[in-house]
Amino acid sequence: MNATVNVLFYIKRAKINSNGLVPIFIRITVEGKRIDKSTGKYVLPEKWSTETSRLKGNSEEARLINNHLELLRMHVFEIEKQLLIKNETLNFENFKNEYLGIKERERLLIPIFTEHNRKIKELVGSEYAPGTLERYETSLKHTKEFLQWKYRVSDIDIEKIDHAFITEYEFYLRTERKCANNTAVKYIKNFHKIINICLANGWLNKDPFANYKAKVKEVVREFLTEQEIQDLMEKELVSDRLELVRDIFIFSCFTGLAYIDVKQLSKDNIVLGIDGDKWINKNRQKTDTNSKIPLLPTAQYILNKYANHPVCKNEDKLLPIFSNQKMNAYLKEIADVCGINKELTFHIARHTFATTVTLSNGVPIETVSKMLGHTNLKTTQHYAKILDKKISEDMQILKAKFNANTQTQSKSINC
Repeated sequence: MNATVNVLFYIKRAKINSNGLVPIFIRITVEGKRIDKSTGKYVLPEKWSTETSRLKGNSEEARLINNHLELLRMHVFEIEKQLLIKNETLNFENFKNEYLGIKERERLLIPIFTEHNRKIKELVGSEYAPGTLERYETSLKHTKEFLQWKYRVSDIDIEKIDHAFITEYEFYLRTERKCANNTAVKYIKNFHKIINICLANGWLNKDPFANYKAKVKEVVREFLTEQEIQDLMEKELVSDRLELVRDIFIFSCFTGLAYIDVKQLSKDNIVLGIDGDKWINKNRQKTDTNSKIPLLPTAQYILNKYANHPVCKNEDKLLPIFSNQKMNAYLKEIADVCGINKELTFHIARHTFATTVTLSNGVPIETVSKMLGHTNLKTTQHYAKILDKKISEDMQILKAKFNANTQTQSKSINC
């Protein structure tokens, strides 16, 4: 419920100056609380009318001071009117802040973004992967550059971030930064997290993303076919370096593990599964979700092959792996040598495990999802593609059932 505003002018007789003049004060009362403030005007006490709260008479001095007091009174009620127009609660605190020009501390975007990234950095290795920090640092860099490009400023009050700001930011990413659709959406999504922090803390009253929609375009994920896997495995490579990279890539094709998870594998990650055979049991670095993967013969063969490698023996590693950058560079060489016309990266091994090794061989997608360490099937569907070969095999089984039923029905009719 809105309060009422009362205005009173009075003189402070106790503050008489050397000229015998006393100051005129304005008293504003809201919710029984008062604001007392000097008007900046002084009068002789005997000229002041307590009944009218004005100067007596029609002298030039009286007209000037009384007009000034009336302007001050009108200003008070204009503030009351503006608060009501803005649909803000008319209470003492809101009125006082508006009247005295007290504003809440301006909250700037860049310090909030920077603090978010600092917390991510502190949690790298426990809750976040290094790549996550890198993505947010890049997002912050793009945000700073956008502010300079669009507004010629180094920072901005979060209250000024609206729908137009976001659409302009997206336009900047697509045009000036030459970002592809999904990359632009990813940076906007990172920025959205910062806005959500502001909303959660009550620093923003409206969500500037309320009417914003950005759609990720589905990317065709590369994977190797059975024949390509076979070609890779059988190819005689001229250097130990390429052979090692090929073997570790094949290991990932038959386990579904991402690069960082293969790199972190130790003997402790090999356990006996429910079937009495060896399994890999590891929490994924990226999501900290648990993956339990039965070791297929090919994967076990590769582990055995490198069991006595100096890195494995001295550093408690299952495989002596290069950096991800080097692995991907060497995989391009291997693809050329093997005649594989695909942009071969380490991550393709994970898609190959999901599609060619498991799903195409009758492993249910729910089981594939569990082994990949996914928390929902939608993510797995981006990794695993149902191939025509699998559709054909499944439909052949269905056709056989229908044929059997038809023959049974025919025999019954003939009888």
